[in-house]
Amino acid sequence: MDFKIRLVVPDDATGILEIYTPIILNTAASFETEIPSINSFKERIHEYSAKSLWIIAEYGDQVIAYAYATAHRSRDAYQWSQETTVYVHQDFRKQGVALRLYRTLLNTLTEMGFTKALAVITIPNEPSIRFHEKLGFKHIGEMKDIGYKFYQWHTTSWWDLDLQEANYVPLNVKPVESIRYLVT
Repeated sequence: MDFKIRLVVPDDATGILEIYTPIILNTAASFETEIPSINSFKERIHEYSAKSLWIIAEYGDQVIAYAYATAHRSRDAYQWSQETTVYVHQDFRKQGVALRLYRTLLNTLTEMGFTKALAVITIPNEPSIRFHEKLGFKHIGEMKDIGYKFYQWHTTSWWDLDLQEANYVPLNVKPVESIRYLVT
């Protein structure tokens, strides 16, 4: 399948919410419980994508997947680590979209100077675990009964990937504007 990968813009909110809404309503993959309004999601895209990388896969003019990174924590010492996520429209799953989009996300985060990617997977979710293992993520632990959704407690499995060795004094992370050429 031939699709384009590009940086997200706030006007992508409608297409992204088409992907994200069933995940909110039907799964514990996201601990979000309310569907954000289009305007609040546009604000989220604007705010988060100014600091971290958000990208979409586009087929024609349809958003078919999105992947993003967000700061792991707000303290300065964490600034080289990013939590990563990918979601694919249900009609485009199992076609290699997630793999190509996530690899682009991880490669671009590396070029930006980040040293670690983290994935948080609500379990059980063997497909997501296998997907992250395929990309080189290593299991680092679990947070038992950390989220309550659908009248039950859920455990998350934590995974990390070294984007580059952390045996040096890190450089400043490059801003999103400086990496526009990396996304294809």
